[in-house]
Amino acid sequence: TSKSQDTVIKDRAMTLQIYVPIRQFFYNLIHPDYSAVTDVYVLMFLADTVDFVIIVFGFWAFGKHSAAADITSSLSEDQVPGPFLVMVLIQFGTMVVDRALYLRKTVLGKVIFQVILVFGIHFWMFFILPGVTERKFSQNLVAQLWYFVKCVYFGLSAYQIRCGYPTRVLGNFLTKSYNYVNLFLFQGFRLVPFLTELRAVMDWVWTDTTLSLSSWICVEDIYAHIFILKCWRESEKRYPQPRGQKKKKVVKYGMGGMIIVLLICIVWFPLLFMSLIKSVAGVINQPLDVSVTITLGGYQPIFTMSAQQSQLKVMNQTMFDRFMHGFSRDTGAMQFLENYVKEDITVAELEGNSNSLWTISPPSKQKMINELKDPNSSFSVVFSWSIQRNMSLGAKAEIATDKLSFPLKNITRENIAKMIAGNNTESSKTPVTIERIYPYYVKAPSDSNSKPIKQLLSENNFMNITIILSRDNATKSDSEWWVLNLTGNRIYNQHAQALELVVFNDKVSPPSLGFLAGYGIMGLYASVVLVIGKFVREFFSGISHSIMFEELPNVDRILKLCTDIFLVRETGELELEEDLYAKLIFLYRSPETMIKWTREKTN
Repeated sequence: TSKSQDTVIKDRAMTLQIYVPIRQFFYNLIHPDYSAVTDVYVLMFLADTVDFVIIVFGFWAFGKHSAAADITSSLSEDQVPGPFLVMVLIQFGTMVVDRALYLRKTVLGKVIFQVILVFGIHFWMFFILPGVTERKFSQNLVAQLWYFVKCVYFGLSAYQIRCGYPTRVLGNFLTKSYNYVNLFLFQGFRLVPFLTELRAVMDWVWTDTTLSLSSWICVEDIYAHIFILKCWRESEKRYPQPRGQKKKKVVKYGMGGMIIVLLICIVWFPLLFMSLIKSVAGVINQPLDVSVTITLGGYQPIFTMSAQQSQLKVMNQTMFDRFMHGFSRDTGAMQFLENYVKEDITVAELEGNSNSLWTISPPSKQKMINELKDPNSSFSVVFSWSIQRNMSLGAKAEIATDKLSFPLKNITRENIAKMIAGNNTESSKTPVTIERIYPYYVKAPSDSNSKPIKQLLSENNFMNITIILSRDNATKSDSEWWVLNLTGNRIYNQHAQALELVVFNDKVSPPSLGFLAGYGIMGLYASVVLVIGKFVREFFSGISHSIMFEELPNVDRILKLCTDIFLVRETGELELEEDLYAKLIFLYRSPETMIKWTREKTN
């Protein structure tokens, strides 16, 4: 029994030898005899921000499949990867917790948070991450960079714990000096979306105060405005302007000239952008497929044919010069052709024989013949075409289509009816000419609306085609198909029995600029120019309403009143905080008092 008691006593003593030093260590951290209080929160925040940026732009290094884990491509497809979302939220959450601990000035909470982060991050970096990425930590450069920055954060946090939190947190760290650097950095800080609002709400939540949230935000806004005015007044003292001296030309032409150029660029931006994006940075988008379909009276199409690959030809320089010379005396045509080079023009050669049999049923064929012979019924021919492009090059639509409808003359209808009836007469074997239905020149814009080119084709200049119904008499299949031929001058194959279509392809904007070019000129004016114009107008108008708060000669007393509110809040004198806030509000409500408070000091 005595031996067992001795064993228990030895175990207890050994436990105390381990526990007591650890306990004493943390106690000394939290309750130091003396400490040189310091504030390194800004440096810790910057380290966390750098780690946040590394996660966003280097997420591929934290996933198993690095090639498929490109966050930019995932976001462009409106997909948010789960691991990326978890990492970003955790990183952002630690920044919020760090801010809360800083405002509450609780060293104990900071110690617990530091221990959790140290163990958690090391366990993740050296055990979980290598298993997820299937790469050793030593082979993951981005993870090493992230870990290095986090180690800097750990060092700063340890230094903050060792020295203790500051007893007073007064204002923004950027407002400690009144110069151009602090001014522009502070204004840049306020331009970050939701950062100012989030900071103000967090400060209100984790700071002891009697003010409501709206009153808190009011004080913060007044302090920010007065700080900006203080910076400008200090700059006026450093660089004074003598009375009665006109502004220097360097200032007028430097600042004023830059504003003039900027406003002119904004006004004419859509026109300049849409012009340059097509002429300078435009991408040639030649068609991949050109298809033509001809229908009589809404029945089964009589002709379908498409041109691809070798049947889509680009003019050489000689043909292009000859083509341009043919329109040299037409001012409207030349104005249109100036926007195109030879690479933008594609000549589609279409085989004259339809690529599909005419499989109309006998009752429908008879009905069609009767309608053709009836002069009182309306009967038209419909010519339609489609142009397929490469969508990945930046076109708004993959296929551009259009169709035209033309009424048929009575004599043409009778000849077609005889041809379909097939009475083995000479007239049934003679090609029938359909006049002025073929748009030889068509335009293929980046959208889906293809149109005949009116500058090159008037309604009377549409070309003629001949049609004939061929029958397979060699077999008993009774197969029928239509053969078409384009009459008149052509660029290629003058004597071949075929069709030809000249396609003018508009250049498309590069994919990188497609998000802007997709709006078009009117869309850019509505969404960009008018929005920017509204902000510019607010800068140039309404100044008279803010003179009382903008033209303050000396803001030192108001600035001191704001810092006094911060100071009494930190010292716990909350009743005095209410009194000073009421004094600040009265000052802004009383123009006479404001004038007295902001007068220049006289010696």
